[in-house]
Amino acid sequence: MEYLVTMTTRVPEGTSETEVDEIRAREAAHTRELAAQGRVLRLWRPPLGPGEWRTIGLFAADGPDDLERTLASMPLRIWRTDEPIPLGAHANDPGSGTVPLAADEGEYLVTFNVAVPEGTDSQAVEEVESGEARRAQELAAEGRLVRLWTLPGHGRNLSLWQAPAADVLQRALDSLPMTAADWLTSETVPLTRHPSDPATVKHDEPTPGAAGTPTT
Repeated sequence: MEYLVTMTTRVPEGTSETEVDEIRAREAAHTRELAAQGRVLRLWRPPLGPGEWRTIGLFAADGPDDLERTLASMPLRIWRTDEPIPLGAHANDPGSGTVPLAADEGEYLVTFNVAVPEGTDSQAVEEVESGEARRAQELAAEGRLVRLWTLPGHGRNLSLWQAPAADVLQRALDSLPMTAADWLTSETVPLTRHPSDPATVKHDEPTPGAAGTPTT
């Protein structure tokens, strides 16, 4: 099972730079080990304010307890709070590793909320859903839609996209049949790749940062 985890680090006041550097180095090394085990799948940074240390991670685990053991094993956990969200399988998900990572494009997490108007004819719903599935396949083939999951709660989905610019992403989102039908609202979070992101770092190479902390 996959989980999206928001990891926020708050270093206690008065902690020496030497201690911070040591913990960060241990975190980076352990993150590489977890990536090699297939437990840490991706790491990103969302937009951050001054002094914020926050990372978004995609993890694989056998369940909540297994995920907690992974998170608790990470050295930065002594200063970090983790907020995991379970991700469910979506019928239109291109699948892990199907869409190649575009090194020169940005990545975005998009949360969808689907609300079909009450009283909508069942045939109309079926047609829009079929069109949505076809368009998702096309966007995956174009390298835009990378992953798609269900979120807890009715009609909520999470998706990972890549695009060279925000306006290109928006055009892709506007092309979805559910958007055209006005059944879909979305929220977009632009991402930057973390220095320890397993998709861009070889497991046997040193990494300059660690999950939950910025590089200096």
